[in-house]
Amino acid sequence: MPTIHSARGSPYIFTSERGAPLSTDGFRKTLARLEKKAGFELRIHPHMLRHGCGFKLANDGVDTRVIQDYLGHKNIQHTVAYTKLSMDRFDGLWKG
Repeated sequence: MPTIHSARGSPYIFTSERGAPLSTDGFRKTLARLEKKAGFELRIHPHMLRHGCGFKLANDGVDTRVIQDYLGHKNIQHTVAYTKLSMDRFDGLWKG
């Protein structure tokens, strides 16, 4: 199972048991094992983590242009999707 070694001086976040950078295929296999272990019915793929990051940042009120830059979107419309789907972002907007 991959580990996080960045605290030990590795420039890589995900590494193999030997300390080498985890390959793309290795990361996908790790997600598949974790998905099975967690009992998820839905298949998990790496891009879902990217979407989760975008939604989290939008829900936390991070500026859409900052999210765009962080995720590397050239077109702002790709980023706006995260803010459109954030249903609770208007909570507390009008305080009585």
